[in-house]
Amino acid sequence: MLRRTTLAAASLLAAGLLMLTACSSGSGDAAPTTPGEPDPGASVAIRLVLEPGNLDIRETAGSALDQILVDNIYQGLVARTPEQDIVPALASDWTVSPDGLTYTFTLREGVTFHDGQELTPQDVVWSLTTRRDTAEWRDSARLADVTSITAEGQDITLTLSAPDSTLLWNLTGRAGIVLKEGDTVDYQTKANGTGPFVLTSWRQGDSITLERNESYWGDKAAAAEVVFDYIPDNQAALNAALAGEVDVLTGFDANLQDQIEANGDFSLVLGASTDKGTLAFNQTSGPLADKRVRQAIRQAIDHDAIIEALGSGQTQYGPIPELDPGYEDLSDVAPYDPEAAKALLKEAGAEDLELTLTIPSFYSTTIPQILVSDLDEVGITLEVNSVDFTTWLTDVYTNHDYDLSFVLHTEARDFENWANPDYYFTYDNPEVQELYARSLAATDEAEAADLLKQAARIVSEDSGADWLYNGASVVAVGTNITGMPSINVNERLNIAEIAKSNG
Repeated sequence: MLRRTTLAAASLLAAGLLMLTACSSGSGDAAPTTPGEPDPGASVAIRLVLEPGNLDIRETAGSALDQILVDNIYQGLVARTPEQDIVPALASDWTVSPDGLTYTFTLREGVTFHDGQELTPQDVVWSLTTRRDTAEWRDSARLADVTSITAEGQDITLTLSAPDSTLLWNLTGRAGIVLKEGDTVDYQTKANGTGPFVLTSWRQGDSITLERNESYWGDKAAAAEVVFDYIPDNQAALNAALAGEVDVLTGFDANLQDQIEANGDFSLVLGASTDKGTLAFNQTSGPLADKRVRQAIRQAIDHDAIIEALGSGQTQYGPIPELDPGYEDLSDVAPYDPEAAKALLKEAGAEDLELTLTIPSFYSTTIPQILVSDLDEVGITLEVNSVDFTTWLTDVYTNHDYDLSFVLHTEARDFENWANPDYYFTYDNPEVQELYARSLAATDEAEAADLLKQAARIVSEDSGADWLYNGASVVAVGTNITGMPSINVNERLNIAEIAKSNG
């Protein structure tokens, strides 16, 4: 949920009963369209799971903000596609010096903020400089190696103290967002960006509405309006879809495919994602400080049974998912073997172990039930402590007061958490930290990826955590909807190409 922790876009914050925003067929005076033809005046209702606590993209952590605001409302010099490619955004192009120390971007002309003010090179310089120098702004540390940010005409130049193989990627996220210098907008509840949509309303506990930015510098959004309806419960979301109240369901349950497709109005789509169902171990003290105990827990868990129960996704045995650089199939490190798990526990003198799993209450009981059963088979009694997300943030994320914890980490390319001993994973290995630092300094993409691959194997061999599954992006899409992304939608959801037809 936290950026650089990016937790659980597949479900965060159980929000009570939600009113559903009905989907209208159009707005304004758009010309009528024939059945099957995209309606430029259409309103599209999209079910999301996690509602943000506020809209401050500068300081507030959480994938819930990135999912709806980045790309749609706010933009940077560069952007990323769902397939993880880096593409131009506010910059029409860029160059990188051979030594990896100088990045020069050409800023587009004719771009305006939503309030009508023209975007200037100074806005870019101010935004990136302020991000770098303001520790309270999310991802400020990602620009730590940038020593100067200057503008000459439409050229923006970033000079680094050392090569950083992740800089361009970082600029596609919060670190690269361009804001208006001196803006007085109330970032908690409003927004002023350069993107293809304008924020028009937020009904807290219910929905957020975006409307097409008619002054957008690029291709205009296909739909006149998109309404994000926040419905945490999958059954309630299913009912809303069948009642015609929503057009798209994200974060859906693949096990409900037959029900959602029953009347022919929806199709279930499975896409790849960087979602990592992570079982964290508190390794600071006690039995979990012993690698043998952590390894035993990993080998006691039937990962294939988890995938079968979820109805989607794939197994993952290390910290890097298949979409990210440095991925390697690490299933050989901790294969399912309850007998080997029992032997490891006996060797560690940890038989009849009692542990507590702390898990945010918005998750279903599927994962906890499997963990309780599998660990019981090897002599571990697991108590499940289901807590509200605020409590999880305080106890687990901030205070590191837990035995085991489960959340879904959605962010792409977040290996840095394993190189940070202060992160709530409590994993501390100098060799991994050194490999990660070398990957950052690499100027060759293949070399950087190989260094990450080496580091990831060490983390897995250390049983730094268990990765229960690599989740799929499970999306139910109305048959009259086109342009809906299916890859990594729990992290970022670019809605510019979503269109709706009359039938």
